[in-house]
Amino acid sequence: MSIRSNTFNALAAAMALALCAAGSASAAGRVDLSSLHADGSQSFGRLLVTYKPGTAPRRDAVSFNKAIGAAASAASNRLGGGDNTVQLKRLRRTAGGTDVVLSNRALSRDEAITVMKEIAADENVLAVSNDIRMVPYLTPNDPKFKDQFGFGTGAGGIRATQAWDVTQGAGAVVAVIDTGITNHSDLNANVIGGYDMISGDDPADALPHPYYVANDGNGRDANPADPGDGISFSEYFSNATLQKYCRYGSSTWHGTHVSGTVAAVTNNAKGVAGTAPAAKVVPVRVLGKCGGYGSDIADAIIWASGGSVPGIPANPNPADVINMSLGGSQPAACPQIYKDALSAAAARGSIVVVAAGNSDQDTLTATDTSGAAVGYTMTNCGTVISVASTTSSGARSSFSNYGAGIDIAAPGSSIVSTHNSGSQGPSTESYKSNSGTSMASPHVAGVAALVQSVAPTPLTQEQMRSLLKRTARAFPVAIDKPIGPGIVDAAAAVNAARNGQ
Repeated sequence: MSIRSNTFNALAAAMALALCAAGSASAAGRVDLSSLHADGSQSFGRLLVTYKPGTAPRRDAVSFNKAIGAAASAASNRLGGGDNTVQLKRLRRTAGGTDVVLSNRALSRDEAITVMKEIAADENVLAVSNDIRMVPYLTPNDPKFKDQFGFGTGAGGIRATQAWDVTQGAGAVVAVIDTGITNHSDLNANVIGGYDMISGDDPADALPHPYYVANDGNGRDANPADPGDGISFSEYFSNATLQKYCRYGSSTWHGTHVSGTVAAVTNNAKGVAGTAPAAKVVPVRVLGKCGGYGSDIADAIIWASGGSVPGIPANPNPADVINMSLGGSQPAACPQIYKDALSAAAARGSIVVVAAGNSDQDTLTATDTSGAAVGYTMTNCGTVISVASTTSSGARSSFSNYGAGIDIAAPGSSIVSTHNSGSQGPSTESYKSNSGTSMASPHVAGVAALVQSVAPTPLTQEQMRSLLKRTARAFPVAIDKPIGPGIVDAAAAVNAARNGQ
């Protein structure tokens, strides 16, 4: 339930100021300022606040409203009041117990720091951070290939064709956390369930960026259909907010493309094949216009893996494997909201595979324009299998991130998969060649599904990571930057798993 901020009396403001003065030192350790560098934004206003278990703000809405209101009042006083006044409200509580808090206006970086510190001055607060925005990974397309080189036994292939003699992934479920999915006859038979996890479509609930919205006219529901994330030329150049935070162009249909690489219908005399053609895909929509927020993504991870999310029906098809071909620069230290969600998913038995990113940088030692250390996607979160991209010759794709954080490589340049022809909203089904680590990650997710379908006992996250690295095929050409031990080898991984290795 949304809790609107109230008008706070002078006593509450005075108390908040006193708390700030007395608790600034202890509060500093609870404020994650590095999260403000995460998505390249220059204005903020969507925060994540975690109160300590058992405290009054964690237990009931009245206490929460009082606490967050006092912080807003104190911050307003420190910022000079008037047009600088800040009000805060709770949008919702995440599955992990963190509250998503919105400001009534966009905040500069310095203003956001002031507000975060005032919130953290409350001894009941465990942590405060910026709600990181993430986007689908995609690089400019290479010319379309007629064949899917990634599945074969050639230089850049993963030898899926040999693995299919043993298994095609029947019984395995892969959750694709992405932009949702479109109607496609080469994919529909393998799609089951799904959910739209984007919080809302009301600009009042998307402050300070009113275009970070679901774009489907509603909030969370059981319909994961992708309405499109395109922004027309005229819309883009008539809106300063879009120019600052978004990209203009046709809809990406990113989730549909990724899902096809995982499990497009195969041997049906049309279109493309999937890595695990007998597996099922559960699409979970978290990316809308201009991307999506970490709080929604964290809830999607929990829901997809079979965990409980407040107000959302349980997932009837818990994922054996979760694919996340999404990201953006974020703090070098993994955000706690992701750590918690990923650890919980691993504990429930879901294998989590992520794209390493397309910035041609080291995933763990890169810096942003201000010199702050950043990471990419969830590579630095530990409890994931991070995937770099290779070309048809087996070389590192020029855009692919690299470094010690990479676990394995897979085909990601010029990958043909299911798509849609609509420039804004969905139209007729189509196929398209895309390039990016977004395209590499679902190859590995599909291989993980093949492995789980034959393993005598399902592998854990760390067992899967070890197996894929140990059975990887050597790079057929010299690699200019480290991207793991080799290219994922579906046949070798499946055979090792089937034999209990």
